[in-house]
Amino acid sequence: MSETATAMQGLVVGAGGGIGSAMAQRWSQDPRFDAVWAVSRSADVDPGSQSSLRPLSTDQSEKSIAELAGMIVQESPRLSRIVIALGTLHGPSYGPEKSLDALQLASMQEAYRVNCILPMLWLSALAPGLRKNPDCRIAVLSARVGSIGDNRLGGWYSYRSAKAALNMGLRSASIELARRAKGVKLIAFHPGTVDTALSEPFQRGVPEGKLFAPDFVAGQLDRILDTHGVDGELSYLDWAGETITW
Repeated sequence: MSETATAMQGLVVGAGGGIGSAMAQRWSQDPRFDAVWAVSRSADVDPGSQSSLRPLSTDQSEKSIAELAGMIVQESPRLSRIVIALGTLHGPSYGPEKSLDALQLASMQEAYRVNCILPMLWLSALAPGLRKNPDCRIAVLSARVGSIGDNRLGGWYSYRSAKAALNMGLRSASIELARRAKGVKLIAFHPGTVDTALSEPFQRGVPEGKLFAPDFVAGQLDRILDTHGVDGELSYLDWAGETITW
């Protein structure tokens, strides 16, 4: 970075997960960044020797999100990159449903809470601090299975529906931000199948060469953020930068 260049500042929400951790580490080693906020449930992101990495913990309550978002945009008014890497597919008592009779209220609520509600709450809390930002590019972790037009197999009811709801929320946000925060670019990002705990039970059928390391996906996302400037639109892109049908 040249002496005349403006330093960049980044935020990763979900920095305790595979993709979020890889993104935070990547930016913390990038000389363009002088501050990288890494938010997770336990702030267990190791800053190592990277003085730019600033771990924070949250219980993901609405109060905690509002407080942290307000503090971050106050401390880093030049936020230029944000990644919201939140998602869940399975847990001790739930997993992707194969049929209608497998639907349960608790598992559906958890899928919607993590995959849709929390990302939208973070975006809501951050938005007021981004209104005067001239160039802030935001990627939110979506999924190809959230595409209605691409759904040929069915199943995975809660996860598909929650990601589709997220996409609609982001679409509405992009319309509002185009009026109220003209320097913000929104991207709904499909990372592919990544070698993390989220995909581990479902990796057996992944074609050779299509199970990606988190570092690879972080690099792809970094490139996409660098090359997609502010245009007032929501882009729905996969790891290769290809557009996904809604």
